Amino acid sequence: MINNLLTSTPTWLNFVIYFGIAAAFLGVILGFVSYAILAERKVLGYLQLRIGPNRLGGRFGLLQTVADVLKLLLKEDTIPKKADKPLFILAPVIAFAPSFVILAVIPFSENLYFTDIGVGLLYYVAISGITTIGIVTAGWASNNKYALLGGMRGAAQMISYEVPLVLSVVGVVLLTGSLNLIDIVNAQANVWYIIPQFIGFLVFLICANAELNRTPFDLPEGESEIVAGYHIEYSGFRMAFFMLAEYVYLFAMACLTTVLFLGGWHAPFSFLDFIPGVIWFGIKFCAVVFLMIWVRGTLPRMRGDQLMEFAWKVLLPIAIVNIIITAVIKELFF
Repeated sequence: MINNLLTSTPTWLNFVIYFGIAAAFLGVILGFVSYAILAERKVLGYLQLRIGPNRLGGRFGLLQTVADVLKLLLKEDTIPKKADKPLFILAPVIAFAPSFVILAVIPFSENLYFTDIGVGLLYYVAISGITTIGIVTAGWASNNKYALLGGMRGAAQMISYEVPLVLSVVGVVLLTGSLNLIDIVNAQANVWYIIPQFIGFLVFLICANAELNRTPFDLPEGESEIVAGYHIEYSGFRMAFFMLAEYVYLFAMACLTTVLFLGGWHAPFSFLDFIPGVIWFGIKFCAVVFLMIWVRGTLPRMRGDQLMEFAWKVLLPIAIVNIIITAVIKELFF
């Protein structure tokens, strides 16, 4: 939509407009991250019979996360003496940048999206994989054996779960006949793909949690352990970049789940079409985010061997079987 609006403007003005739009969207993302952290802390508190943050910003602690982020940004920025300084500085950027770039292909409504490319789904998968390089780089550049182990665990986990993640959406591509995310949403005008692709949806949701390094798949960070993982040597705003990347990916993965399986901006029933599509998208998006928070507060962390076996021996075969069943059904009935 934005491309269509800017076709008649000069090139330099296009750049200024795009930069302004990107900056505004980054502000929206930062707002989401701040209150997603607050929502997660409150939900986990209720699940564990605690109150959660309530000291700053009234009864619900609405300003608590803002204060925590400000405190983190003001902390001293330390770099280990024997670290590979250029890579140490670059690693958080490599980890964060792809998480923001992939949002360009997410359609939030029929007319609200940044760009419409024919291989939007492929673009999402390809660009998001770059974050793995950032995690390995952070572990290696820190010159710390525990950070290196965390980076290696992170790379092994993210690569392992990316395979069934990609295979889980092949059924959606087969039913739609396109990799374009807008086409995928339009194909769900009558039936959301969560119904014919329920197996693929479950595999996708599990792999999404693993890709986000969230409990019960948070072995790369091990946030409740003494040694945190690949970012153990980071502090201040560089540490904030890693946390920001995690929650921006939470935003992106919830959006992608909504687009692929929950009908995007389409209403669940035709008589509700008078409600704007962006509102429906937001409701489904919030439901997915809440589900991921709920899972984190419910399930214990898996052992490393269980985590890898689950990816290769359980999720991968299920994803392949789902593709075969979908192909057979499409050939026989469509």
